Amino acid sequence: MLDWSKLKTRASARPTIMSLFSENRNRAEEFSAVAGEMLFDYSKTQIDQDSLSLLIEMAREAEVENCRDEMFAGVHINETEDRAVLHTLLRNLSGDAPDGVEQSELDTVESIRMRMVQFSEAVRDGSFTGQGGRITDVVNIGIGGSDLGPAMGTLALAPYHDGPRVHYVSNVDGAHIADTLNGLDPETTLVIVASKTFTTIETMTNAQTARDWMSQKVSDPGAQFAAVSTAEEKTSNFGIASERVFGFEDWVGGRYSMWGPIGLGMMLAVGPARFLEFLAGGSAMDTHFRETPLAQNLPVLLALVGIWHNQGCGHATRAVLPYDQRLSRLPAYLQQLEMESNGKSVAMDGSDLEVNTGPVVWGEPGTNGQHAFYQLIHQGTRVIPCEFMVARSGHEVELDHHHQLLVANCLAQSEALMLGRSLDEARALMAEKGLNGDELERQARHRVFPGDRPSTTLVYPKLTPFVLGQIIALYEHRVFVEGVMLDINSYDQWGVELGKELANALTPVLAGEAEADSKDPSTQMLVSYMQFKG
Repeated sequence: MLDWSKLKTRASARPTIMSLFSENRNRAEEFSAVAGEMLFDYSKTQIDQDSLSLLIEMAREAEVENCRDEMFAGVHINETEDRAVLHTLLRNLSGDAPDGVEQSELDTVESIRMRMVQFSEAVRDGSFTGQGGRITDVVNIGIGGSDLGPAMGTLALAPYHDGPRVHYVSNVDGAHIADTLNGLDPETTLVIVASKTFTTIETMTNAQTARDWMSQKVSDPGAQFAAVSTAEEKTSNFGIASERVFGFEDWVGGRYSMWGPIGLGMMLAVGPARFLEFLAGGSAMDTHFRETPLAQNLPVLLALVGIWHNQGCGHATRAVLPYDQRLSRLPAYLQQLEMESNGKSVAMDGSDLEVNTGPVVWGEPGTNGQHAFYQLIHQGTRVIPCEFMVARSGHEVELDHHHQLLVANCLAQSEALMLGRSLDEARALMAEKGLNGDELERQARHRVFPGDRPSTTLVYPKLTPFVLGQIIALYEHRVFVEGVMLDINSYDQWGVELGKELANALTPVLAGEAEADSKDPSTQMLVSYMQFKG
């Protein structure tokens, strides 16, 4: 377990960002790194060379490089569940399994992927049809990792959609499934049920509702269902033929699974070739992560900046701010990736941790956020590190002036966070407006920006399938590095279990089939107030 005292001491005496630029004319170049055509700039943070050296030293002390190699080699680094962590194998297109991994494992991945390709092509070219003809719409029903990743990715790759319309349903709130199915034709709709065990109550409730909806017009609704699951008996009982069931191994965690069968909806939307480009982007980032020295390694640097801000400086949240409308679901995806992975309170050996673990991750696309929560980021009393993301160019060439304005806003926000506005500058502004005396002073104080607020910027060429793969793999590996340094298991999620258990126990109470006597007084009152009639 790392000694965090040196990092906290350095962070408590951190210099201002502007002073670091004043002392080093080459700071922007020295505190940035590239992977392919992707640039990561972390120069607008209070990390100086000594702090960076300390962070890299801590990463080495935590054996990040060795743990990384163990993960790729299939070592069971998910110790609490005694499982390997091999989601990277899903995007391995080389044909050769990495050292330590059986070739048969990769062969199985490739076999399932080929089945996905064949099924996707059949749906897209009209060989596979519904009762009413060619499939026009696909409804993916899942939750958590079976929804957030592919839903985010499908939206991100909208310019490449040339297949059926793909919709995603996750919430057990009946409004979600009702609103999604409204206007669709059951006879030309394909439903994908994504649940490894085929028992997830939210997913199976929505799946049954979709089946009931389809059965009103389709004589054999099971023929228009597919499943991403390992529970073949349950999928068969649901009426789904085995050729439309796509399984995956237990070494794939839900929030890391969009690279395989969970990404079937994405493949249907953009086609197998584009999906393979997405995998290739992830694989390229894997290679960068494995082969690049720590000081130039994007996932490592992104993680070290996060460690500096959270465990060093004590900043409890981070804002992810993609200046790319099609990445509007990325902050929600990264919420799960980071907070479910690293939201832990005990070390690998079960002992209490000495430092806080994962931060609260949140965000929205720019420029919308500028007219919402940026006020808090700029002038609030708490420092919120920001992670800006922006493409050099957009897909809408005819609207290039839009993109120029978008980029200008992105770069201006990070600049404003760093520069701020002093009280003297604010006074001068108010004087120019003709104010004086107490009113000038009062108005000026409202226009002060503290500045010296840290941010990073990730610049990528264009949001292509390949680049999206790079981005997702970058953040996956960032979470891994942070988890190793914190000495926690980033690949279990026991924190989601207790609420599920209690919800299962409450369902018969709400239905009037059991008493609430064993519940706490607050829950009893709430059950009574709901007056649930079933």
